[in-house]
Amino acid sequence: MAEQDLKKMYRTRTEGDFPDTFEVMGRSYEKVEDLRYGTNPHQPAAFYRPADGGGLVLGRYEILKTGKGGLSQTNLEDMHHAVGILKFMQRPACAVMKHCNPSGVAIQVDGQEQVEVYRRARDADAQAAFGSVVVFNREVNATTAEEIMTTIVEGVAAPAFTDEALTALNDFDRFKKNKALRIIRLPDLSTLPKYLEDGASAYEMKVFDDGSIVLAQPYLSRVKSTADLVPAYNDHARKGRIDIARQATDRELDDLLFAWYVNIHVRSNGVVIAKNGQTLAVGTGEQDRVGAVQQAIIKAKEKYKGEETLAGAVMASDGFFPFRDAVDVATAAGITALAQPGGSVGDYDIIQACNEAEAAMVFTLERCFSHH
Repeated sequence: MAEQDLKKMYRTRTEGDFPDTFEVMGRSYEKVEDLRYGTNPHQPAAFYRPADGGGLVLGRYEILKTGKGGLSQTNLEDMHHAVGILKFMQRPACAVMKHCNPSGVAIQVDGQEQVEVYRRARDADAQAAFGSVVVFNREVNATTAEEIMTTIVEGVAAPAFTDEALTALNDFDRFKKNKALRIIRLPDLSTLPKYLEDGASAYEMKVFDDGSIVLAQPYLSRVKSTADLVPAYNDHARKGRIDIARQATDRELDDLLFAWYVNIHVRSNGVVIAKNGQTLAVGTGEQDRVGAVQQAIIKAKEKYKGEETLAGAVMASDGFFPFRDAVDVATAAGITALAQPGGSVGDYDIIQACNEAEAAMVFTLERCFSHH
């Protein structure tokens, strides 16, 4: 196959034979569109939404610019995971997504302009952000749009764009990098359920190769604010009770809440290191907890080129720490506060490790594994 044909493979629709409608568990679904391709270019795919008016966000998107060939399944999955993070953010925020994981997320601190929030999300891992899907929870303005166009981006999605922003995102004479850019307008993200009392609007569905299906309730959180983060404690049968000695500062709590929400859409085992409303590194997909921590710390040090970056950072873990090794690795790198579900048989030793390092720790009282 010639090189030009190889490149064409990624920009050409792979046609499939998908029905206009179908039913699952008595609920009808209607086709939104045939996608460019599925997970890989040789896999055809189509996107559907509930015919009864569900699918209020991704199911009702509006493509303002299709790029070359339109959206792929991975583009949609990136938007899905970004929206799953951003729906929790009460301040302006941006998620930069790559292969269904965030390469960087940032939330506004100290009244930052939107363009600075975007830069912090992108530059959390500028290398991984190449060819990313960028998603915002607020209207995109012209200054931010111009900054987006300075690097290679696969797509940008937001609830709204100013006219000046759309002009910049389509100005290929001035910005030549993103001729294949896809622009997607999303409905209001606040319509999505996010807390336990909201109730689920649909089931998660996993289909296996033989046609078997697993249905599950989607992830909904008990954590609505920093007040729901519980200072770590443990009542040990032999050693007695231990409490975390140092309480997290207001700044650490704000970062821990932010990191926890990001971690909800990180592939397990996952940890998120954050500081001042910006992810510094995301450790994802590791089979062991300490490996995820080590991966994130190495990424932060190598990509930021300086160990001082981690000083005073916080870390959220999507599962409990079975041993103190991950805590020791984190605090030795400069991390001063940690969030984890709690409930490990090793919690006494883990809290003791934090106390020895004068680090704060909070329990979320829930796990947020994501095996997407």
